[in-house]
Amino acid sequence: MRIFVLGNAHRPGVQEEADRLLPFLGKYAEISAYDLQQQNDLSAVSADIALVLGGDGAILRAARQMGYSQTPVLGINLGKLGFLADLSPDELRECFPRVVEGKFRITHHLMFECVIENAQTKRTLLGLNEVLIHSGPSFHMVDLDLSVDGECATRFSGDGLILSTPIGSTAHSLSAGGPILGQELPAFVITPICPHALTNRPVVDSSDKTYTILPIGTAAGAVVIVDGQETIPVTSSDRIVIRRAPVSFGLVKVPGRTYYQTLRDKLRWGTQPNYRAEPCSKS
Repeated sequence: MRIFVLGNAHRPGVQEEADRLLPFLGKYAEISAYDLQQQNDLSAVSADIALVLGGDGAILRAARQMGYSQTPVLGINLGKLGFLADLSPDELRECFPRVVEGKFRITHHLMFECVIENAQTKRTLLGLNEVLIHSGPSFHMVDLDLSVDGECATRFSGDGLILSTPIGSTAHSLSAGGPILGQELPAFVITPICPHALTNRPVVDSSDKTYTILPIGTAAGAVVIVDGQETIPVTSSDRIVIRRAPVSFGLVKVPGRTYYQTLRDKLRWGTQPNYRAEPCSKS
């Protein structure tokens, strides 16, 4: 088996854990690429699995590094929540021999292309989580026109707008009041951020449609942020087009790990309130 070993060496513990894991991994697999600086273009390098050390942010970065030649990712959580990277280093050591034997499955997930264009320039970014259009300095309310497959859908006024994949539905969109989507659904969720009109609510629609967003009016200083990591200033002369990417993101799932288990363990989804909680102590 050929593997990538990826991650963010600037995060505490990542380099140290990689140093401990490499001798172990070398017994079972050939390491095709080793990059803890998140700088290499991996689209021309092939492997069977990409091991990503860190948290979900490292996985989002790795997905963009692999570009239009995606390798299934097995995430090792060295961060905080670890919603996508849900194995500990010890759990990896326990299950990796079985992974090498092919005892795992791969789930496939929607990715998107975000095209930012005007009369002079055009830039296309590949992403996995979400596109955020947000008001920038001086943080006045931003007006955004949304069209779906060329049809004018609505105008949002507020702090901004999130267009999220199912993978991203448990990230920024969830914090802004959006729904949790099944991770393998072919859909986008559109979530307004602090909308001025109380009638604006999140909407789930097909990923087969093309979504066009126009910043208008007082949108000077607005920004587009892809996966929380790429920030691009936009003005009223720009057009933001979001569509399904021609590639999908693969996530390696080992036996005993399910989506609902992750929701319960990581987000406490569906768990009962602690009715017998003790009151806060007085200072």
